[in-house]
Amino acid sequence: MGGINIGEFEKIASEALALRNLNRAELAELLIHSIEEKEDDENKLAWINEIQRRDQEIRLGASVTKPASEVLKAREKLRCTK
Repeated sequence: MGGINIGEFEKIASEALALRNLNRAELAELLIHSIEEKEDDENKLAWINEIQRRDQEIRLGASVTKPASEVLKAREKLRCTK
């Protein structure tokens, strides 16, 4: 459980639940933001890895690219047929 044992976790949770409503809300917001920041960092790293992978594929000729204008025209055609 993230480096703490169940007894420590239960003690922290019990103390948090004993806080006044406003303080619990502030703590909840702090905890949520800490999770979102970590997810943002993980997402950034995942996108960097994906960009590097795609760049490598293009440089090796393993991936075929098309001009943006061609892709946008094809997209527009698909929209018109729906």
